[in-house]
Amino acid sequence: MEKELIIDSTPTSVQIAFLEKGRLVEIHNQKTNTNFTVGDIFLGKVKRTMPGLNAAFVDTGYKKDSFLHYTDLGPKLKSLLKYTKGGINASQTTHRLDNFKIEPDIIKTGKIDQVLKKKDAILAQILKEPISTKGPRLSCEITIPGRYVVLAPFQEGTNVSKKVGNAEERKRLKALVESIRPKNFGLIVRTAAEGKKVADLHEEIMDLMSKWKQILENLKNATPPKKLLSELDKTTSILRDLLTDNFNRIVVNDKEMYDNIKSFMKGIAPSKVNIVHHYKGKKAIFDQYGITRQIKSSFGKTVTMRSGAYLVIEHTEAMHVIDVNSGQKIPQNAGGVEQSTLKVNLESAQEIARQLRLRDIGGLIIIDFIDMKNVEHRRTLLKEMKEFMRKDRAQHTILPLSKFGLMQITRQRTGPVVKIDTTEHCPSCKGTGKVQSSILITEDIERDLEFVMQSHPKIKLMLKVHPYVEAFLKRGFPSTKMGWWLKYGRRVKVEGNYDLSMLDYKFFDDNDDEIRLN
Repeated sequence: MEKELIIDSTPTSVQIAFLEKGRLVEIHNQKTNTNFTVGDIFLGKVKRTMPGLNAAFVDTGYKKDSFLHYTDLGPKLKSLLKYTKGGINASQTTHRLDNFKIEPDIIKTGKIDQVLKKKDAILAQILKEPISTKGPRLSCEITIPGRYVVLAPFQEGTNVSKKVGNAEERKRLKALVESIRPKNFGLIVRTAAEGKKVADLHEEIMDLMSKWKQILENLKNATPPKKLLSELDKTTSILRDLLTDNFNRIVVNDKEMYDNIKSFMKGIAPSKVNIVHHYKGKKAIFDQYGITRQIKSSFGKTVTMRSGAYLVIEHTEAMHVIDVNSGQKIPQNAGGVEQSTLKVNLESAQEIARQLRLRDIGGLIIIDFIDMKNVEHRRTLLKEMKEFMRKDRAQHTILPLSKFGLMQITRQRTGPVVKIDTTEHCPSCKGTGKVQSSILITEDIERDLEFVMQSHPKIKLMLKVHPYVEAFLKRGFPSTKMGWWLKYGRRVKVEGNYDLSMLDYKFFDDNDDEIRLN
C-alpha cells in the first residue's frame, strides 16, 4: 500500500497529513510553542493526594496540575522513587541498573496515600496531553521508545509486538533481544524490527540507554517541576512509528524541516532518504496535493460517501455516537434488501474506521448500523470492522452488534479530538449564514448525476445551476461537462439559472420535469 506524508510548516504550527493510496487517514497539528507532548518525561512534585479518586495531582509546570491515578503508578513505583531520590542527591552514580536493588512491587489494590505523600518528588511521563480544562495525565511506568524497541527501566523480560505474525520470526527476535538486554531493563520489540540483525538492535538499545543516562544527569540537584527528556517532535515521532518499506513519499514545504527530516532518515532508514522532497511551489502545499478538499469533505457533522449513504457523527460529554444512513439513492442489489443493507454497512464501517483515525476520536463510540436480521451478515460486519481497524495504532476494542443493532468500540484517547471547521461564509448571503463548503459542489453534482444516469438510463438530461457554476463546468478543454460525456457516453445539457443559489442545482428530463433525488 502506498503511503505518503505531506507536511505544511508555518512559523506557529506544523500540520502533517498521512495518506494511504491517496486518501487522507490521519491529520496531526502541532503548535511550535507547545511544552507538553505525549512521551515527555518530567520530574514532578506531588501537590495533593485524593483518596476518594485514588489518585494524586502533580505539578509538572503546566497551568493545571497533572493527574496521576494509582493504576498508572506501575508495580515498580518504589524502585522508581528510590532511583529518583538517588539521582537528585547524586548518590545514584550510574544510569545502569546492574547493581541496583529492585524494591518489592506495590500491590495492585493499594491506596494512593499509602505510597505517595504531599511534596514527594516523582519521575513521571506524559500519558495524555492536556484536554479541555484538564491537565496532562501521567504514568510512572517509564518507557523510552525507539524505532525497533522500547526500553522499560526496572522491568524484566522481553515482549514482541503481536503484529509480528510469523511465529519463527517472533521466536528469533525474542531470543536475539534477550541476549543483549541490559540487566533490570525490560524490552518491547516493535514491528519494524522484523528481519533486523543483532547489530541494528544493539545500536538502538545503546542509543536508548544514553537517553536514560541523560535523565539521570538532568536529575542531579534538580528542583521540580522540571522537564528531563523531550519526546521527538510530532513529525519525527510519526516517522519513527509509521515508516515502513511501502512509504513512497514525504513532502515538506519548509527548508529547515526538510534538512532535519533528511538527517533523521539517514539515521533510521538510509535507503529511504530519497523519498523526502522539498516542495517549492507557489500554491499552498495542502491545495497542491488535494488535502484541503479531503479535509473539507471529511470533517463536519455529516460525512457523505460515494454511494450516497452518509454518517452523522455526534459528540457528547460521555461518548461519540455515529448513525449510519442509507440515503435515498442506493439502488437495490440483486440479492434483495438484506444484501443492499450489508453493502451499505460495510462501506460505512470502512469510512468509520477512517474517521476514528482522522479525527482521533477516543473513549466510547456507539455506532448505529442499519438493522440486519441475517446472522451471517452481522458476523461479516464485525469481522470486516476488525479488519478495517487493524491499521489503527491506537489501542481499541470492538464488541459484536447488540440485539438493537448497535456496535460498541472503545479507543485509546491520547489527546483532544481533531476538530476542523468545514463551513465558510455563504457567497449568496455575504456571511450572514453558513453552508457546507462550496469547494465540494462539483463532487455533489457528479455523485447525483451518476445516480440519475443509473435510474433514468434513456432520457435526455438537463442540469440547471447558477450561471457562475455553469461557466465553471464548461470552462477548459476538456471541460467538466465533456468529462461527463466521456465517462457516461451521454450528453448532459447544462443551463444557467439566476433563480438558483450558488450551491443549488436541479436535474430535468426531456419533458422539462424535475427529477427528484429524494
